[in-house]
Amino acid sequence: MPEVIIKYKKPETLKILKGLAKYFDFKVSSPKDKQKKSLDDIIIPGDKTLDISSLNQVFTGKNLDAKELRKEMWKR
Repeated sequence: MPEVIIKYKKPETLKILKGLAKYFDFKVSSPKDKQKKSLDDIIIPGDKTLDISSLNQVFTGKNLDAKELRKEMWKR
């Protein structure tokens, strides 16, 4: 079946196209990649007032390397 892509600016246009689809036997669909949004895309802003100085004791002297930590986490 041939495909046609229609770009529109007003939401009313989509309503009209869906109405016409009933009478002229065609299907209105949207791209699949825009329909589903992954939970990984949700960004939660951090609290800038949080005092993280108490965490210095936990990580000081552990010889932690950020590059190695990233490699280990990707292995899981």
